[in-house]
Amino acid sequence: MMNLILTFIVGIIEGITEWLPISSTGHMILFNEFFPLDFEKDFYDLFLVVIQLGAIMAVVMIYWNKLFPFSLKKGESFIKKDIFSLWIKIIVSCLPAAVIGILFEDTFDRLFYNATSVALALIVFGVLFILVEIFNKKVPKINSIAEIGINTAVIIGVFQVLAAVFPGVSRSGATILGAILIGVTRTVAAEYTFYLAVPVMAGASLLKLLKFGFDFTALEFTYLVVGMLTAFVVSVFAIKFLIGYVKKHDFKVFGVYRIILGILVLLLLK
Repeated sequence: MMNLILTFIVGIIEGITEWLPISSTGHMILFNEFFPLDFEKDFYDLFLVVIQLGAIMAVVMIYWNKLFPFSLKKGESFIKKDIFSLWIKIIVSCLPAAVIGILFEDTFDRLFYNATSVALALIVFGVLFILVEIFNKKVPKINSIAEIGINTAVIIGVFQVLAAVFPGVSRSGATILGAILIGVTRTVAAEYTFYLAVPVMAGASLLKLLKFGFDFTALEFTYLVVGMLTAFVVSVFAIKFLIGYVKKHDFKVFGVYRIILGILVLLLLK
């Protein structure tokens, strides 16, 4: 029963932190430091990745009309060229992190997958968020998803690599920060980050499943389903909240949160 309750809580954490620029992986590591789930290590590693499928299903549901590249209506072209073009940019943005992740995942996990590294990454990127918001006075030149070009997609993808290397950086945080620095509006940066999550997290989940196999116990399958469903429901609210928030506010509050959390973790680890 305790494992089931903790699984539900982890689903809530995933649903919130996957989309806010505060690091979902970082929060998962920190939560497990203080409230460990009674899972075998291999299954726990799988669980943390696979429950992200619930989170990305929220993106697919909310943005279905903007992401589904085919039209089923009579009289319309079967392929929606603008959406097909968007997917090309998404894939271009995802390739750097995918290559780095596949080649060096085990090495990065061994070196940086711990509470101290997460705390430091939280603090460093928290400071960067605040500095960018204070000193970046450039007028955004990219005000819609359609205006993102291949070059911009590549640069955003390079920033996403930081999240693949250092848990605690935050995939959404790295891509949003990078996008803002090259002239993308906060709203467009956040939305594009949601889109990038679909292939990144789906691919990571598939690789973990293939590596682990599909030999789950009934209880393990229950944990996965509870985690995914919880992450899905919470993600719907978190995504809508962030899009509404960035229309009127900047990201300094997330920077402050990251710094405070990182410092608290370092103090608790002493």
